[in-house]
Order: sequence, then structure tokens, then C-alpha cells
Amino acid sequence: MKLWCATTNPGKVREFRLLGAEVEILPGMEQIDAPVEDGDTFEENAALKAIYYSRHAPGLLFADDSGLEVDALGGEPGVYSARYAGEGATDALNNTLLLRRLESINDRRARFVCVIALADAGKLIRTFRGTVEGEILRAPRGSGGFGYDPLFFYPPFGQTLAEIPADEKFTVSHRGNALRAMLDWIG
Repeated sequence: MKLWCATTNPGKVREFRLLGAEVEILPGMEQIDAPVEDGDTFEENAALKAIYYSRHAPGLLFADDSGLEVDALGGEPGVYSARYAGEGATDALNNTLLLRRLESINDRRARFVCVIALADAGKLIRTFRGTVEGEILRAPRGSGGFGYDPLFFYPPFGQTLAEIPADEKFTVSHRGNALRAMLDWIG
């Protein structure tokens, strides 16, 4: 079964395809104005994107919203993960701000969260949530992945998500967990 995906992030698409799912980017997505992501939760943002873009899809479409939650920062950056350092911020700027805010903090527990929303013809079908627990290092390590991966240490592997090969990362990642939940539900 082909699933349409509403994302312009090639890193996410590569990860979604690791499970062998037939995932394609929504055709013509670059010509569709993006909806405003003004939800307070990952669930709200994923759902609004899935509902919006599914009106343009020839079948089932999913969209995700994901980010990093740091316990000592009250869950920040949360839904603002991609724009933590401001609109249009780069991964490097977001990582620098995160490290600055955690500079004097020893409790560095964090989790990545991904919520995938599945929709069809403008109607939300269901959401699926995945998480992965870890901690934020004091300096980046590794060159793989994207976003906060170089700072996110995953204790069971003894490495950051940026040091773990993509196929191994996807077996434990928040995005992998959410996608597996959706695919299992679809059957």
C-alpha cells in the first residue's frame, strides 16, 4: 500500500523508507502553501498538517511533528524544536542555544518525541506517538542524522544518535517507533 507523506525534509523521508514502507512525498507539495503550525502539542501540529495536506493526496497521507523535550527546561524546546533559535534557524543555531541554556544544569535527561497523524481526504483517522529517552551531552558528537542528533546521547548504545548508523538508529528512534505503530495499525 502506498502512503503519501507531507514533508519536505529529506532526512525524514529516508528514515520512513528504512522500514520498507512504500512512502512517497505528496506530489506538488512545494506548490501548496504550508499551514500555520500553531498547535500547543505535537499531536495538534501533526493532525493539522495531515488534515490539510490530505485534501491534496490521492489516498492515505501522513504527516509528523517531532522534537526534543528536555526535562530541566520544562519540556523545551518542544514544538518549537525546529525554530528554537528563531524562525529559519539552522540546526547549528538551535544546538548552540540548547547548550547555552543547559550550561550550568547537570540533569540533562531528554526525549525525542514524534507524533504521526494519518488522514484521508481532509479527515483525521488516528495519531501515533513514539519516543526515545536519552540525555543531552555538553558537546556534539558524530556526523550522521540531523537536528539535535549530535547532542542526544542514547545510553543503551553508548553513542549519540548522530554516531549510530541510520538503520540502527531507526530501530530505536522516536520516528521509527511512531511509524512502526502506524504501519502495525494499518496492518
